Amino acid sequence: MTVRDLLASTRAEALRLRKWPAFWIVLGTWILLNLTFSYLFNYLAYTSGESTRMSNGLPKDALLQQMLPAAVPAVFTQGMAMFGGALMLVLGALTTGSGFGWGTWKTVFTQGPSRISAVGGVVVSLVAVVIGLVLTAFVVDVGVAALIGATQSQSLALPSSRQSALGILTGTAILGMWTLAGALIGVLARGPALAVGLGLVWVLVVENLLRGVAAIFAPIAVITDHLPGTAAGSLAGAMRTVGAGTPGVLDILTRTEALIVLGGYIVAFVAGTLWLMRSRDLV
Repeated sequence: MTVRDLLASTRAEALRLRKWPAFWIVLGTWILLNLTFSYLFNYLAYTSGESTRMSNGLPKDALLQQMLPAAVPAVFTQGMAMFGGALMLVLGALTTGSGFGWGTWKTVFTQGPSRISAVGGVVVSLVAVVIGLVLTAFVVDVGVAALIGATQSQSLALPSSRQSALGILTGTAILGMWTLAGALIGVLARGPALAVGLGLVWVLVVENLLRGVAAIFAPIAVITDHLPGTAAGSLAGAMRTVGAGTPGVLDILTRTEALIVLGGYIVAFVAGTLWLMRSRDLV
């Protein structure tokens, strides 16, 4: 693999993603869900006086503070552990899995650069997409929070640079891990449909069941405490300031522990994807 081949593969994959409707649908859905659950429902609860029923029991003043610009780093990461991660896992699975059904992997590997370069271009493109999505969500949320603050005559102070960096790092680590997990599952399943189904069952069902079992049978807690969803939820939980009850947000691991575990999964998922695509027959 050469740097030139990797860059060429990355540009080609970026072009494919930009022209792929499913790509924009997944990203747009996450931005919409992020705004809906972080701001729209909370704002409706605040203005209607239903905050104690709709927002984890937060009083109106505390609920309003969660919708101001200074709270964006903590707020916009809360939905990433489960729902945002599930959507990005779908994107990763579709990106790699669709190449088997369409026959594009065979074409690329026959006429293009080495397998490692081609798959590496996909991985780099997905990482760039995650970073771009997190930054976009952050900017959009700051804008919406500023609008809410202005309409309610509240402070428009921006979050500190440290909190902003932590929020962006947290979002990138969580969504990046799930995206690369989806890419690996797409390769394992050799198709998008099965990969998406398996990934969603794991994110939304299996890990929650395992953590429930761990509460009864303590010896397996050492495993469940280091599952991908547990690490992602703990990292999101480390950003939380007030409130509780957000699905998937946990406080099992510290921020440092969660980052280490997520980093290990990211390396494992990338290595597994590259190894499988390099060593397996595509027929």
